[in-house]
Amino acid sequence: MIARTEKEIEALREGGKRLAKHLRVLSGMVQVGVTPRELEDRAREMVAADGDELAFYGYKTAKHEEPYPSGLCVSVNDVIVHSPASENSTPITDGDVVCLDFGIKHDGFFTDHAVTVIAGTKRNPEDERLLKGTQEAIIAGIAAAKIGNTTGDIGYAVERVAKKHNFGFPRNLSGHGVGLKVHEEPHVPNFGAPGSGVKLEEGLVIAIEPMMALGSGELFVDKDGHSYRTKDGSRTAHFEHTIIITKNGPEVLTRE
Repeated sequence: MIARTEKEIEALREGGKRLAKHLRVLSGMVQVGVTPRELEDRAREMVAADGDELAFYGYKTAKHEEPYPSGLCVSVNDVIVHSPASENSTPITDGDVVCLDFGIKHDGFFTDHAVTVIAGTKRNPEDERLLKGTQEAIIAGIAAAKIGNTTGDIGYAVERVAKKHNFGFPRNLSGHGVGLKVHEEPHVPNFGAPGSGVKLEEGLVIAIEPMMALGSGELFVDKDGHSYRTKDGSRTAHFEHTIIITKNGPEVLTRE
C-alpha cells in the first residue's frame, strides 16, 4: 500500500509496535521443551487481549485450497518458513534454530515481522554466524529502501551480504508489499540488479525478509503442504521487518 495520511501511518506504527512486543515475548519463550503449539496459544492470547486480529490465520493463497491453519509460523532448523505452529506439538530441543514469523491486523492495517533465535545452548558457531549474517542482510536491505531506489536495489544489497558469507538463499520466496493485505505488490526479492524492479516511492509499505541457509538454499515443500525445507538439510535463518518509505529514509514500523 501507499500510506498517504497521518492516520494511516499512525495505525501502521501502532500495529508494528504491538507486533514487535508480541515477538519479543514469544522469542523469550523459546526454550527447551516448549512446543510451537504453546507459542501459538500465547500469540493468540496476546493479540486477542489487544483487540487485534491474527493476520495469517485463515489466509488463503492460489496454491492452497484450505485456509492457513495457524496464526504463527514456527520454523525449526532446516525449515525456512511457513511451518504452522498450531499443528506442531514437537518440543523444541537444545540448540535448535527457531524462526518465529508473525503478523497482525490492527485498526484495519497489516504488519509482518520475523526473528530467529537459538534455543538453549549455542552449540554450533555456524548457527550463530548464520543468524548474524542474516541480520546483517536485513540491515543492508532496509538501508537501500529509499525514495528513487528500486526493489532490485534492495535485493542487490541483501544478495551481496549472502554472497559475502557464502550463504544459500531461495529464489522462489521474497518480501512483499503489505498494509491493506497480508501480501501485496510489489515483490521484494532477496537478489537483484541495481535499478531493476519497481521504483520505491514515499509512503510505500513493504516487508523486507532475508531468508538464508548454510547450504545451497534449494527447498522443497514438506508433507504438511506449507513448510519449506532445505533439500540438503542445512539450517536456516529468517528476519523480517515491515517498513515505510519516507522522505527521510526507511522507517522500521515493527519496532517497540
